[in-house]
Amino acid sequence: MGEFLIYGANGYTGKLALQEALRRGLRPIVAGRNREALAALAAPHGLPVRAFDLADAGTVASALNGVALVLHCAGPFSATCAPMLEGCLAVGAHYLDITGEVDVFAHCHAQDARAKAKGIVVLPGSGFDVVPTDCVAAMLKRELSDATELVLAFEATGGPSPGTAKTSVEGLGQGGRVRRDGELVRVPLAYKSRSFDRDGQPRTAMTIPWGDVYTAWVSTGIPNIETYMAVPPATIANVRRMNWFRPLLGLSLVQGFMKRRVEAGVRGPDESRRGKTGCRVWGEARNAAGREARCEIDTPNGYDLTVSAALGIVEHLLARRPAGGYYTPSMLMGADYVLGLPGVRKVEH
Repeated sequence: MGEFLIYGANGYTGKLALQEALRRGLRPIVAGRNREALAALAAPHGLPVRAFDLADAGTVASALNGVALVLHCAGPFSATCAPMLEGCLAVGAHYLDITGEVDVFAHCHAQDARAKAKGIVVLPGSGFDVVPTDCVAAMLKRELSDATELVLAFEATGGPSPGTAKTSVEGLGQGGRVRRDGELVRVPLAYKSRSFDRDGQPRTAMTIPWGDVYTAWVSTGIPNIETYMAVPPATIANVRRMNWFRPLLGLSLVQGFMKRRVEAGVRGPDESRRGKTGCRVWGEARNAAGREARCEIDTPNGYDLTVSAALGIVEHLLARRPAGGYYTPSMLMGADYVLGLPGVRKVEH
């Protein structure tokens, strides 16, 4: 079976993943940069610890010696994905992460041939980003095989983790993304807005550069894709105002200031809050003739969904030997994978 490693195990989502792994009877290597914090997590369970940073490719490869699979939970993945993925390619370890960043998906996809040659699975976005939306996209493609347009949206409650908040800060300076005629196109922040129905109540939403503008295209081949997040109208207005000074938001000084604010004030939802909050995912597909297909699902809190989805994929890969290469969640696990996860249900109308 080989050894399984969680990197960033002392971070918010990494701790949740470690708890879920132990609940499932797995005994992962507890890894990250802070040896003292890692040891405190590992000691009560007698788990091995590996402390290393990602600055040097050789160091990463050495630290992954004997590892069969890495679940990478330490973002922002714009900085941490490439060195960890290089280490996995060097030693022949499967690579999973929980990113939602478009450029990270593109980088991982570009390593497809190398992953095939090494016989490893490269699957970024194995959590709430992008398992539920990717599976919904694949279900819609199955129902409407000639779809030319795809809209995916979600409403998430409970608040972000520090890592998610920092990634959002990075995204402010980069603007939005959509896919048009098969190509990624940069657009302003909150480029479009519209409403979605949730149990008879309208939810306003704005376009965001969710990972599915990349991954859903790989999964389905649908050439035109937009992704939305449900937020109050005032939030949409405020985000649109940011377009006026968006170039400033990408400056390192401004980024550093905003990320320090995140570190000081964002802790992530506790177990009680996660248990009381959940998510709705909407999907719409349309073909050239105007025929439509729709799908909606409810999921638990995004962080609870992340750990169950990611650990399900971990167990799948530890028990099987799929062909190497780049995968989206639905490509590896099937379109209906999300429906088998705890607390997920399809919304029937």
